[in-house]
Amino acid sequence: MHCGVRGFGISDADRADDGPYVGVARRGSARRGTGMRRSGRRRAVDRAVASFPDAADAFDPADAFDPADEDACREAALRLLDAAARSSGSLRRRLTDKGYAAPVADAVVERLVQVRLIDDLAYARDVTRHCAGRDMGSRGAFEELLRRGVARDVASRVVAEAESDGVFEDAAWELGRKVACRTEGLERAARLRRLWAAGGRKGHDAETLRRIAQELFV
Repeated sequence: MHCGVRGFGISDADRADDGPYVGVARRGSARRGTGMRRSGRRRAVDRAVASFPDAADAFDPADAFDPADEDACREAALRLLDAAARSSGSLRRRLTDKGYAAPVADAVVERLVQVRLIDDLAYARDVTRHCAGRDMGSRGAFEELLRRGVARDVASRVVAEAESDGVFEDAAWELGRKVACRTEGLERAARLRRLWAAGGRKGHDAETLRRIAQELFV
């Protein structure tokens, strides 16, 4: 006979029977049968619990989450870094989101920076290259760096480096060529609207877009 025991609990089907019948005397053989099944389930659960005398003591308060546990916080940080590269700001935010105290998260992140497991400058340069590969401009790259937790001064420095190297200029022209190809055959006004809309979304400056419009959309 199915007793409905799953581990220490009662099955969903059994819970559906528990609603109006628990602790209430019923008339009729069908209702008495339900009461008997209920008693059988209780005995089965009691036997299961009795077979594990330490079950009630299984929870140890010492195992509860401790926001001040620096070792646990460090392990959480390493797991996050193993999953994906992160800036110090992003990692700190993730740790506090998990419930660790801000001073603990700060200490863990600072130590990871010291041992070079976090390098915000290198991370920012990688993200900037990724942005340029997606035809993004300097403004778009800067906003993406901030979104990823890179400090404003680091983001400004890296974006300025990329701009001086012509990275965003190349990205803007690549975007312009793509828009020109996609809009071939449309009226010039419509093509220019597409260019300005795409350039704005990608974070390119107006002067660069104007030069591209004059050369590619004649």
